[in-house]
Amino acid sequence: MKKTTPARSQTLKPRLKKIRRIVTGHDARGRSVIVSDASSPHVMTLRGIPTFGVTEIWTTDSMPADNSSSKDPCKVPAQLAPPKRGTVVRVVEFPPDKLWIRSADRDQAFASMGRSGAQALAHDASASRHPMMHRTQTVDYAIVLSGEIWALMDSGETKMKAGDILVQRGTNHAWSNRSKKPCLVAFVLIDAKPLKQI
Repeated sequence: MKKTTPARSQTLKPRLKKIRRIVTGHDARGRSVIVSDASSPHVMTLRGIPTFGVTEIWTTDSMPADNSSSKDPCKVPAQLAPPKRGTVVRVVEFPPDKLWIRSADRDQAFASMGRSGAQALAHDASASRHPMMHRTQTVDYAIVLSGEIWALMDSGETKMKAGDILVQRGTNHAWSNRSKKPCLVAFVLIDAKPLKQI
């Protein structure tokens, strides 16, 4: 009888949830239309954490925003913070902490979100609370879409479930998924004035 050798184990790519992005606009006659309706192609993972997914939905670079362009503003390298006077909308897929927290390099993970990611790191004792503690000069609306996650501050924390919304006001914070399943959170980040450090 012929022996069969087991197939070589393959490294599986993470299966991040696809996020449907519907964008509207105007036709040549000025009537409103659906310009695109598909999964957002702007997906990345944090360096060293292949199941930590970031899906960019839209970004603006002025206030008030300019709706006249037909270009996709997300066709640029992702940045953690929005442009000056701008906004970012994204969906983040947080894997359970226990699957990555001991092996991840926080500096590399944040640096993969561009210059603003590297600038967001909290270089003080707060990193001992959670390795992903950080702050940005923004006001953020965090909307839990599915799963559950803990919002951590320097002092205090709260558990959030699907439908809960947190308003982040330039505070040092981290997100901790203590469950066994991924958690999806939609974020709207809006550029804000820098806070004076206390």
